[in-house]
Amino acid sequence: MTEISVPAVGVLGDGQLARMMAPAAVELGIELRLLAGSPDASAAQVIPRTTIGDYRNVDDVLAFAEGCDAVTFDHEHVPAEVLSALEEQSRVLNPTPAALVYAQDKLAMRRAVEELGLPNPRWSEVRTAEDLESFGNAVGWPVVLKTPRGGYDGKGVMIIRDAASVAQAIEWFDRAKEEGTGLLAEQKMPFTRELSAQIARTRDGAVAPYPVVESTQTNGVCDEVVAPAPRTSPAHLAEAERIARILAEKLRVTGMLAVELFEVAEGDASDAAPSGIYVNELAMRPHNSGHWTMDGSATSQFEQHLRAVLGLPLGATEVTGGAGGHVVMKNLLGGANQNLHSAVPAAMQRSPHSKIHLYGKEPKPGRKIGHVNILSQTTKPNEDYDAARARLGRARKTAAEVAEILVEGTA
Repeated sequence: MTEISVPAVGVLGDGQLARMMAPAAVELGIELRLLAGSPDASAAQVIPRTTIGDYRNVDDVLAFAEGCDAVTFDHEHVPAEVLSALEEQSRVLNPTPAALVYAQDKLAMRRAVEELGLPNPRWSEVRTAEDLESFGNAVGWPVVLKTPRGGYDGKGVMIIRDAASVAQAIEWFDRAKEEGTGLLAEQKMPFTRELSAQIARTRDGAVAPYPVVESTQTNGVCDEVVAPAPRTSPAHLAEAERIARILAEKLRVTGMLAVELFEVAEGDASDAAPSGIYVNELAMRPHNSGHWTMDGSATSQFEQHLRAVLGLPLGATEVTGGAGGHVVMKNLLGGANQNLHSAVPAAMQRSPHSKIHLYGKEPKPGRKIGHVNILSQTTKPNEDYDAARARLGRARKTAAEVAEILVEGTA
């Protein structure tokens, strides 16, 4: 009997992003392996080949990586010493540590964006309260203060309203000093809205961009995504994709890259922030802004990531339904309902066309516990703008109602 070689991909990180790689791996016949901190972790619930261990422990990770054709990540928090040990063992890491650092370290990211001549907000590395006050006085208050590493979903971000509020950041400066780094201070952008440009890249340089999407944040956490971004000028769409292509190619990303962006429209422009597209943050993995692809594109971001890290040809990325098609993705953020499954029948009854994705996580206030996708299409070849806008509005309203039923348990 002929021995069949099945490619094996190891994932460090046990959250919902790793979990959602599982269906794509099954469809492609890929063996997905997981290093999880607990058998109850979101991804461990659905990936049979799970090893319990700590992604911060060199010995655990090296043992886990044995036999993997590639190792990838569902978050950016793997320590440098672990990545170095994997490289010394000649393990295939996608993305590589040399690329991943730009998603791990926001100061490194800002420097890279600047060196590539791409549009940054005004920014500075600040090491003292005096540095921060000088920066705020120069660019105007309020300013955004960020920890270079470890922040996500609004964590590690502080708004400093004025010079008198600088004292709020003293503890952050003390911690940063202990870690031998500074903090990132950024101009608070007068953005019209937030966009995200996702692109996949293989190690040999093949790329596949997804449509640029609009994302809406609530308390620093992604709440809703609309793909493709409505009411966006062709020039801004082209600029967003150009930025993503340059970053993917110049930083030599392998896998999915999400470039979170600020859009400043003419009406919000100022001398400090002219109209245009500006880089906000980077993620080198599947990303919340791409969950719509699971039901709205021929190739989900999770399948695309696996294709890219294994060097397989990349798949089609356009929105299903062609011209006029939209996908609404609504996050489920923990609310009053502690038993999501009890509300699933009512949610399905409300919208048979909705696709519900649950992460197997305990509901906590504001925690991402799932999402809902709704595909909005038309069969009318000459649908006018008002009709298209109303159709998208109905999809957004329905997605919000389904989410409300699930997280609050109200029909």
